[in-house]
Amino acid sequence: MTNHSAATPASPDASRYLPLLLILFAGSGCSSLIYEIVWYQLLQLAIGSTAVSMGFLLATFMGGLCLGSLGLPRLRAAAKQHPLRIYALLEMGIGILGVLVLWGLPLIDRVYVAGAEHGLPGMLLRGFISAVCLLPPTILMGASLPAIAGWIKSTPRGVSWWGLLYGVNTVGAVFGCLLAGFYLLRIYDMAVATYWAVAINFLVALFSFWLSRRTPAEFTAAEVPGDPMEAAVEDAGSNWPVYVTTAISGACALGAEVVWTRLMGMLLGSTVYVFSIILAVFLIGLALGSTAGAWISRSVRPRLALGWCQVLLAGAIAWSAFMIADSLPYWPINPLLSVNPWYTFQLDMARVLWAILPPTLLWGASFPLGLAAIAGPGKASGEVVGSVYAANTFGAILGALGVSLVLVPSVGTQDSQRVLLLLSAVSGLFVLVPYISEKKAMISALLLGGSMVGAIMLAKGLDPIPGKLIAYGRRIAISAASSKILYTAEGRNSSVAITQWNDGAVEKAATPRWPSRSGTMARWRWT
Repeated sequence: MTNHSAATPASPDASRYLPLLLILFAGSGCSSLIYEIVWYQLLQLAIGSTAVSMGFLLATFMGGLCLGSLGLPRLRAAAKQHPLRIYALLEMGIGILGVLVLWGLPLIDRVYVAGAEHGLPGMLLRGFISAVCLLPPTILMGASLPAIAGWIKSTPRGVSWWGLLYGVNTVGAVFGCLLAGFYLLRIYDMAVATYWAVAINFLVALFSFWLSRRTPAEFTAAEVPGDPMEAAVEDAGSNWPVYVTTAISGACALGAEVVWTRLMGMLLGSTVYVFSIILAVFLIGLALGSTAGAWISRSVRPRLALGWCQVLLAGAIAWSAFMIADSLPYWPINPLLSVNPWYTFQLDMARVLWAILPPTLLWGASFPLGLAAIAGPGKASGEVVGSVYAANTFGAILGALGVSLVLVPSVGTQDSQRVLLLLSAVSGLFVLVPYISEKKAMISALLLGGSMVGAIMLAKGLDPIPGKLIAYGRRIAISAASSKILYTAEGRNSSVAITQWNDGAVEKAATPRWPSRSGTMARWRWT
């Protein structure tokens, strides 16, 4: 990188291309989420609609991002090229592999049908199919952030621009999620949606090639004299607490997404449209939070901000758990008043925003704060971004698999949320305790101790999902008063409720309310 930079004349006007760079990276996020929504539906058709399949999908997607973010900064060949040229090549590769996944997944589907088994072998086969399909393109997606961040030098203002890049990428992902879920797949089909994403990839690649010919190989963002972030960079200590905290943050975020997608699916219905809404709200929160975190990192000590952000997440997770179990199911709304899909979309979006947005804001802010805590003078931009991104995505893999395969089947969604709440609170200790010990900050120690006690009390107060929500979903407002719950149970892939109506009829309901490859019947009635 250094040799190439020396050979390229510095351009005093390179900063004028930063807005275009943000737009291009937003396009990358848009195409990536179109792919994810399409692949989600393809895998539903190929291996069934189960919580295990979803866990493997998320884990494989995040695993590819992790490998890509770790691998690119270590490639010597990439270090000799202009970062924006590398970014352009990555976008072209993503587009080509996206088409291959679209064409190749039906062939791999035959492998699943030929060798499908129950239990652990079936789960491993699902994971293998997901990895074969998704790892190659997602590895390139993961490499795109370190590649594009490698163009911006590791300075306090440069670190802030890294956070903004992450934020606008997530904004583009929100648009791609809604575009795919509510237009491309609704009006057209998976092939058309894929070709849209491929077109965006190649358009981004074209402009990136053009930028690489007009800019130096490294850009230094203008600094403000007396920037308070300079001090924060200078007194940075060991990096491992930041990596651990960032990894736990990623684990809790993806674990919560798995749990809340399952629970919100009971209320709103387990469809690709509902999945798109939930994913869009997660991404909206991450985008807003990361943008705010990028600006905040300029004026605060990033390690302290990162730690307190995790402590606050305990309260935010409790908010979401309370809203999903104790508030949203009892909104006095009759879903049969209108069959207009636009009104249904508005209502579902409002419900998901109200319940899930607060914690996603804090998870979004955690990433740029983690970057600012690690960055320092002389550090390679791509390596800093790649290492923090890899820690975050590695934690996300553990969270997606741990919650879907271990926590929910063994202890249920209520205790799974308790674990995530307490884990978020504890993760803040890794960066806060060293500071408190070094500075002997007694007030901070008292606040931290009180926060831990508060987190324990919040965890104990979480309620289980109502049985009537499992039984009736959207119809809970009009059906709950006419029956009583006899039995409820949660399993790895579905939840079951047995109800008795006032006329004596007994009904058994299972969620998710869709047929999967296992042939589960959604609902039947005994009289």
